[in-house]
Amino acid sequence: MDQKNKLYVGNLPFAIDDNQLKELFSKFGEVTEAIVIKNKFNGRSKGFGFVTLKDEKAAEQAVQEMNQAEVMERKLVVNVARPKKEEAPRTNFTPTSE
Repeated sequence: MDQKNKLYVGNLPFAIDDNQLKELFSKFGEVTEAIVIKNKFNGRSKGFGFVTLKDEKAAEQAVQEMNQAEVMERKLVVNVARPKKEEAPRTNFTPTSE
């Protein structure tokens, strides 16, 4: 099932947090979710996030107007989010004693 109202937002300034991301996209309609992806070890932004708008038309407008828009001297990359690819599960290396 494609979610055409969920957007990938790349090249985010590292200073932007979830609330600021939500505010940035709220001019297009109701933002139901805005998440900046963070490094799990140090909590710093990875420079990208996801925004979900309630209305698909609002999401389309946001892509049109926000893709390549400059925010804090960085050009954003905004497009419809693609589903995460299934990856083979990682295996843990366990040393054997001889």
